[in-house]
Amino acid sequence: MPFYEHVYLARQDLSVQQVEELTAKLSAVITENGGKITKTEYWGLKSLTYRISKNRKSHLTLLNVDAPSAALTEVERQERLSEDVLRYLTIRVEELEEGPSAMMRKSDRDDRGDRGDRGDRGRGGDRGDRRPRRDDDSSDVGGEF
Repeated sequence: MPFYEHVYLARQDLSVQQVEELTAKLSAVITENGGKITKTEYWGLKSLTYRISKNRKSHLTLLNVDAPSAALTEVERQERLSEDVLRYLTIRVEELEEGPSAMMRKSDRDDRGDRGDRGDRGRGGDRGDRRPRRDDDSSDVGGEF
């Protein structure tokens, strides 16, 4: 059977428990149609780049699915009928990702550690390699070569 990654966005005013119930309902539809869910990840309540149906935030959930296409067609039909689902996206993949997804992994930026002294950044002071400029300094004007 083909592999799919399915992500859906649920309304911001739902509780986490309601989102989990919705995920369980969608998972049941997939298993009834001969498929199986290999991984489920709740990504949390995230801010959206733009408003969708007057919602500025949404609950995001990922499902890794091993199922026939008919099962995913039925899930998408159920999501279109549900008022709780704002958007969904299903992508066919060659193989399912093992372990946590990129959204759940610790950011690479956190692994940089202490960056040490950054020189003059943030202080706004003199770097020491420049001569301070004065208004009465006329030696710069019309000098000889």
